[in-house]
Amino acid sequence: MSGSRKNNRIAAGLVVVIGGMLVLTASAVPLYRLFCQVTGFGGTTQRAETVAMEVVQTPVVVQFNADIDPDLPWRFRPVQRRMEVLPGEQELAFYEAENLSDQPIVGRALYNVTPHKVGAYFAKIACFCFDEQVLEAGEKVDMPVSFFVDPEMLEDRNTKEVREITLSYTFFIDAEATQELRQKRAAAPAS
Repeated sequence: MSGSRKNNRIAAGLVVVIGGMLVLTASAVPLYRLFCQVTGFGGTTQRAETVAMEVVQTPVVVQFNADIDPDLPWRFRPVQRRMEVLPGEQELAFYEAENLSDQPIVGRALYNVTPHKVGAYFAKIACFCFDEQVLEAGEKVDMPVSFFVDPEMLEDRNTKEVREITLSYTFFIDAEATQELRQKRAAAPAS
């Protein structure tokens, strides 16, 4: 084989390897997020359409935590600090958010539960965390989360001793979406 053909094959092989690495890199975050949602890994909660059919009379305490990124000029807190819930029963909790700035801001909440091993058993039916949140300058809102604890948690040998769960949210500014929103509004004709 001539040196030129050999070099071309090596170059083509490297292009394929680099292309494969780029595809893997680009898909790593969505695949990891999907893995966490399916397995509850890292305390990632589940998303549910409906509540469990069975209600178990063994109460579990759910505590609520709220944090914000220092770059986000919001106040964010749980309205209730803790609730006693029955596994299988749909519950509704609220968080309160307030934009302390004089500009509209788009925020996005990340969430998890601890202990992490119960993530697969903590299901949200509706949550402000499923979508980005836009708060106008000075706006204050209540943000609901509808959830239930799957009664199966009390049957799993790895989680049956858990009687206290902490649901945590951290809000971050979505800088790109905030900038787009402000540019769109600045370009819109005055009404």
